[in-house]
Amino acid sequence: MALMAVAFPIPPGKLEDWRRFMGELNGARRAEYVASRKALGVRERAFLQPTPMGDLVIVTLEGDAPAAAFGRFVNSTDPFTLWFLERVKAVHGVDLKQAVSGPMPELAVDSAG
Repeated sequence: MALMAVAFPIPPGKLEDWRRFMGELNGARRAEYVASRKALGVRERAFLQPTPMGDLVIVTLEGDAPAAAFGRFVNSTDPFTLWFLERVKAVHGVDLKQAVSGPMPELAVDSAG
């Protein structure tokens, strides 16, 4: 299995919005979220990381080809994906469709090899 990780800042005043977003993914939209990631062939995890410079969300995607799955995800047009992308943009101020045109995260060190 391959692993990819990305970090997104939570702008000041947006932590509660982020928590509501996560609440939807763990609640009312859980089945859609799980089905979406299963169809992409990835397991996604999100971690809240408070720092002195502000809160970050660390997102990991694990699967056979997480970078390719991410590319397919941001180009999907199903209702759940469109909702998810809009929530990310509203909470983080990041347009994930634009992020795909930039460099992917760089693995710096891996204790397994």
